[in-house]
Amino acid sequence: MSTIKGEMIKGNEAIAEAAIRAGARFYAGYPITPSSEIMEYMSWRMQEVGGDFVQAESEIAGINMIIGGASCGVRSITASSGPGISLKQEGMTTLSDEELPAVVVNVVRYGNGIGTLLSAQCDYHRETRGGGNGDYRCIVLCPSSVQEAADLTVEAFYLAEKYRMVSVLMTEGALGQMMEPCVLPEMQTPKRFSWGFDGKYTNKKIGIFDRDSMKEAVALNEKYNRVKETEQRWESQHIEDADYVFVAYGMPGRATIGAVAQLRAQGHKVGFIRPITAWPFPEKAFEKVNPEVKGYISIEANATGQLVDDIALTVMRRGKQAGHVKAAPPVYCNPHVYGVPSVREIMEDYTKVLSGDLKEVY
Repeated sequence: MSTIKGEMIKGNEAIAEAAIRAGARFYAGYPITPSSEIMEYMSWRMQEVGGDFVQAESEIAGINMIIGGASCGVRSITASSGPGISLKQEGMTTLSDEELPAVVVNVVRYGNGIGTLLSAQCDYHRETRGGGNGDYRCIVLCPSSVQEAADLTVEAFYLAEKYRMVSVLMTEGALGQMMEPCVLPEMQTPKRFSWGFDGKYTNKKIGIFDRDSMKEAVALNEKYNRVKETEQRWESQHIEDADYVFVAYGMPGRATIGAVAQLRAQGHKVGFIRPITAWPFPEKAFEKVNPEVKGYISIEANATGQLVDDIALTVMRRGKQAGHVKAAPPVYCNPHVYGVPSVREIMEDYTKVLSGDLKEVY
């Protein structure tokens, strides 16, 4: 693999190479558009570095193999999209229950059921709430460029192991397929973690018997509260004097930054918050927003609006914490169904808010 700095590389391939360089030595999965390049890349690259690659017979088999790799203390990764990620949910709950770190890449595509092949952001609720049974959360990272996708892949492994959790890299079809310059991370020496199975070690949490679930619940909440306090990540600008604040992540977040720049140049007091972690949601980003802000505008690529719910919850909570007696500022959303909304479309959303044509959701 070339080590040229800043080389042009496709998003999916940057994620795969970054995982290799982060020390991942096991990949198991099943192909599905628009994530298949990750698997194809791993099929030859993993062999080069002495790792193991398995094309499983199904998504369910793939995630269960990841449980095996993670149990052995090996950095393990899988990737899929849409219905494939849905099929992996039970395995992700098992990883979460047994506190086994792993990285799951979701290259999001649009639609219900088997969906379509179009780039979208319609999996936000599932990934941020935990899409399977039980009380659990996954750390969810949302890149907006090929470079950030590579960087966050390395970070995903670090966070997964720091908290013994599943990290989800929630990217999008458009980002997975596009090419940009990317400085790939340095190669790390793979390591096998001491808590992995070695013929002697037994994970006492496996199974449903002889466990103090109430005690485990207390520890679980303590861990999740620690993650929420210390791992919120975001990018923001112009929020201290903003009349309106745009909130968007991923590729729409990238377009929103361009829209805000143009609107500011025209004299409009607008700012943006771009969540980099969807969970934990970056509530702290809202602390510096102009207290007289007139409203928030959620920009997202889905049919119903999902990110808008977390924005509204955060705005309401912030008001209560500050003891505000006035009503929370309105939160608007004009979902862009699928694809990446253009700068022009985002600016049109703002115009609709000012004219009253776009009504608040909350």
